[in-house]
Amino acid sequence: MNKKLVLIDGNSIAYRAFFALPLLNNDKGIHTNAVYGFTMMLLRILEDEKPSHIMVAFDAGKTTFRHKTFSEYKGGRQKTPPELSEQFPFIREVLDAYRIKRYELENYEADDIIGTLSKKAEEDGYEVKVISGDKDLTQLSSEKTTVAITKKGITEIEEYTPEHIKEKYGLTPKQIIDMKGLMGDTSDNIPGVPGVGEKTAIKLLTEFGTLEKLLESIDQVSGKKLKEKLEEFKDQAIMSKELATITLEAPVTVQLDEFEYDEFDRDKVVQLFKELGFNSLLDKLGDNEGASVEEPLENVEYTTVKEVTEELFATENALYIEVLDDNYHYADLVGISLVNEKGNFFIPTNVAIESSVFKAWAENEASKKIVYDAKRTEVSLRHHHIHLKGIEFDLLLAAYIMNPAESVDDISTTAKRYGFTSISSDEAFYGKGAKRKIPEPEQLGEHLVRKGLVLQDLRDKLEQELKSNEQFELYYDLELPLSLILADMESCGIKVDMDRLHAMGEAITEQLSTIEARIYDLAGESFNINSPKQLGVILFEKLKLPVAKKTKTGYSTSADVLEKLEEEHEIIREILNYRQLGKLQSTYIEGLLKVINPTTNKVHTRFNQALTQTGRLSSTDPNLQNIPIRLEEGRKIRQAFIPSEEGWVIFAADYSQIELRVLAHIANDEKLIEAFQEGLDIHTKTAMDVFHVSKEEVTSNMRRHAKAVNFGIVYGISDYGLSQSLNITRKEAGSFIERYLQSYPGVKEYMEEIVKDAKQKGFVSTLLHRRRYIPEITSRNFNLRSFAERTAMNTPIQGSAADIIKKAMIDMADRLKKENLKSRLLLSVHDELIFEAPEEEIERLKEIVPDVMEHTVELKVPLKVDYSYGPTWFDAK
Repeated sequence: MNKKLVLIDGNSIAYRAFFALPLLNNDKGIHTNAVYGFTMMLLRILEDEKPSHIMVAFDAGKTTFRHKTFSEYKGGRQKTPPELSEQFPFIREVLDAYRIKRYELENYEADDIIGTLSKKAEEDGYEVKVISGDKDLTQLSSEKTTVAITKKGITEIEEYTPEHIKEKYGLTPKQIIDMKGLMGDTSDNIPGVPGVGEKTAIKLLTEFGTLEKLLESIDQVSGKKLKEKLEEFKDQAIMSKELATITLEAPVTVQLDEFEYDEFDRDKVVQLFKELGFNSLLDKLGDNEGASVEEPLENVEYTTVKEVTEELFATENALYIEVLDDNYHYADLVGISLVNEKGNFFIPTNVAIESSVFKAWAENEASKKIVYDAKRTEVSLRHHHIHLKGIEFDLLLAAYIMNPAESVDDISTTAKRYGFTSISSDEAFYGKGAKRKIPEPEQLGEHLVRKGLVLQDLRDKLEQELKSNEQFELYYDLELPLSLILADMESCGIKVDMDRLHAMGEAITEQLSTIEARIYDLAGESFNINSPKQLGVILFEKLKLPVAKKTKTGYSTSADVLEKLEEEHEIIREILNYRQLGKLQSTYIEGLLKVINPTTNKVHTRFNQALTQTGRLSSTDPNLQNIPIRLEEGRKIRQAFIPSEEGWVIFAADYSQIELRVLAHIANDEKLIEAFQEGLDIHTKTAMDVFHVSKEEVTSNMRRHAKAVNFGIVYGISDYGLSQSLNITRKEAGSFIERYLQSYPGVKEYMEEIVKDAKQKGFVSTLLHRRRYIPEITSRNFNLRSFAERTAMNTPIQGSAADIIKKAMIDMADRLKKENLKSRLLLSVHDELIFEAPEEEIERLKEIVPDVMEHTVELKVPLKVDYSYGPTWFDAK
């Protein structure tokens, strides 16, 4: 068998991936762009190279044997951004899941490991491929070893063979080391000979062959100044060559046969991709691949109900309603199970919904029900004119509060987490994708009864755990009542003016045509603007704009690339505008039109209550929390959302800077508290404190920087993250954060203490005792621990703000009911609540909404609510 060994420079490829892709986050807030780019590169290598053996080498630490020669080796490098550092453990997990050997060696760099193993592999008859982003490794090129260097980005590769090196530089691979000795390497802080660049080095080596021969023959070098430099920095040149030389004799302790590659661990890969949110990569694995085979289950006895009678029900009942489609607003009920002290019952859908006895029991507040996902259950039954009451316990919400990091796919996931194994997953029972089907009633009944038994058996266990954690009030007084308010909001829906939406679509289409003509005029020809390949040719070949990034198929025309070119040519601004409007058209105009209920002309979004680790609500089908409002046309989409009744208006109320107010309260920082109590503009006040200027001296730029760091602190921003958002250097950003923390010592102390507390307890809490477990906080891995520390700092702030909004929703619903008002709560969007109300109730809303929202909790600083109203959601802002 032909043996082919691929050696990958792990650190180099990870760096390339991180800086080539925009910052991405998964639903847990972990940055994933480097992991994603690295994984894509890895999959491409496996597909293209088809190696028999593969290994990834990593640097073991900052200090290597080269530091003994030159202590300043690599001294000029900036600290690795924490957004990248936190991703290395996941990159290692990817390699483990793919069963690819990884290796690092104390006191040596990845280059040395690769060099040593490539030499050994050559001697053992392997074909070798080295993959890196660092051209230093080109010195390893030989007849048996090809060195592939990633160019800008990670998709374009330049292969260095001895022939290619000869053609490109006129040198041999070994002379690359001599060239580095002469010209140095700023990225590694190798000094070389001052004033000698690549061209001069190549010229000298072409003439003299090696650095040593050159230094022996300095008298023969033409040019007095160059001679003097070579004489003066002779020793430095020799040292530089030594530093640039990759050792081929590192004391590696692994054998080549350990790198043999067969196939990956599919289950581990699927689980990891799900955790990281790599849905496109999951799709490539195939629909049914990765599903685990489940053990046969013992039979469960149950009765199929043919007629509902009052004798069926007990004092406390586990009720499970099965709806298979995620969008339960439009899905059919599959079946119902009931488990109580009288037995286990399967109730076919038609038997239940056609029964007046079942409806009366379901709507009886005194009859207590244990359910899984109260909101879903309530909304599903409402479609059959049954309003479920008397919900005593919701297993989904209880499990979510116990540990929000655990994914909740279906009731079996929760059951198995608590040791209840006698239940199949829905995927195993119903199948997946095109193969999904509902089994015969006998099998279906048993499956649903098993779910009812889980509800019955786990209720007491989870209630006790909630009480032990001081979270029962959070569950019972906040999340459970909120689920029924959300059910009301979802069922009510929000009316959409379809004519206005169509008109907006037509207007955007006209704008797109106008912009398209302008782009063609500026380009001097027509082309497919949506084709990155054609656009790249226009921008970088015809218009000669500077190339920032290249891909496998040509030039990169991604948004981040174009934004940096905005000042270079007016066509860039037009292209960016064209793209934004195109996305508005497809995602928000056409997307909204697809999900409008044709009967009611309303959209019925679904609020995800058990998803985020901070406790925030999210919205899907459609996502009404994400309508872009920075672009004027995006804001105007809100004009299409109107009251559902004549003579009504939309009323919007939002908290002002709630997270910063929560920070002031939690951190107990005197300056922040004072600023909010005196009603000062917090960003102006921060600028005054950080820049040591008076209020009058604060410029708009100072305030912008202060605003960025204020909100950045809330989200655990690093110097790298702040530098990206403000387009300043990391040093400037780091200095700004340092001055901020000096100005607000209470915030600094909070950040230090919350990390200590999290290390001791293993979790952090919000004001209402919502927990987020952070096991990585005590990790020996610095990168993982750093991410955990930032999470510990920002979760109590974001989570407490989320708790306050939720409590305000409950308090508002109670107040509207108490005052017998017709006004209805429609939406929760981040820190904002949206109502529809009769015009005659507006004056009352102007009084009670701020009163309720500003006093839903008492903090050391006042909560402030702004409100507005109008005929559409757009006008209410």
